[in-house]
Amino acid sequence: MAGMGSRDIKRKIKSVNSTMQITKAMKLVSTAKLKKNRDRFDMTKPYFDTVLETVRDIVSFNKNLKHDYLEERDIRKTLYILITSDRGLCGGYNVNAIKKALGTLESKSKSRFITVGKKAHDYLRNRDYEIVDHHLGISEQPEYLDAQRIAGLALKLFMQEEVDEIKLVYTKLISTVVQEATCLKLLPIVVTEDSEAPEEFVSYEPSPEEVLSYLIPKFLEATVYGALVESAAAEQAARRIAMENATDNAQEMIEDLTLSFNQARQGAITQEISEIVSGAEALK
Repeated sequence: MAGMGSRDIKRKIKSVNSTMQITKAMKLVSTAKLKKNRDRFDMTKPYFDTVLETVRDIVSFNKNLKHDYLEERDIRKTLYILITSDRGLCGGYNVNAIKKALGTLESKSKSRFITVGKKAHDYLRNRDYEIVDHHLGISEQPEYLDAQRIAGLALKLFMQEEVDEIKLVYTKLISTVVQEATCLKLLPIVVTEDSEAPEEFVSYEPSPEEVLSYLIPKFLEATVYGALVESAAAEQAARRIAMENATDNAQEMIEDLTLSFNQARQGAITQEISEIVSGAEALK
């Protein structure tokens, strides 16, 4: 604050206070959006869990299943579905998701992307990554139709062998204060050796393969939608924290400026008194 006069400090206090009012308002908006998106996520999760459990049961019980969705291929191209936000001011939310995706890819030439959010799209486009599709304006309020479009294109690319595996990068909402970027392999479905078969025998008609052909597209849609909704909640949680921190920092700055203002004003008063005393002494 050195060199600032009381008038400059007063102007600075007014400016910081205006910023603080904005960050306060943004925090309140994010809190409301977080609750709404978290409620949506809590509603969709049981459906996603049921579909995932059914797929795992079929695959685990029928270890020798032959299906395009299960067949491991030589990886020439990996498709990443990368979910970020359209707006900033949300801490490390976008950076962490982008870093997660780039940290798992083998090379730029072997990677293709479907991006959600302006941040991922702009970052990858500016660095010449291959973007096959992008979605703007849906990150804060995704709809199931968005997930169907994304999953549909991803599945089409996989079945046409334009990509050999599909990975989903999104942000998990661990809690309202902790978010974690994560990478989930969608296709081919991984059958691990230690996967437990269901306790009861279930007969799938007309065949497990036919059921998988129907179920896997639904599984992809549900997973992508779940990731979109969870990421939307995580985005608002991250923005709420960022705005809370910005508000606290602004409050501290105002307190420091107010102290400096009072000191500057006190210094000016002391100077005035000193000059009056000096003038009175000169008149004697």
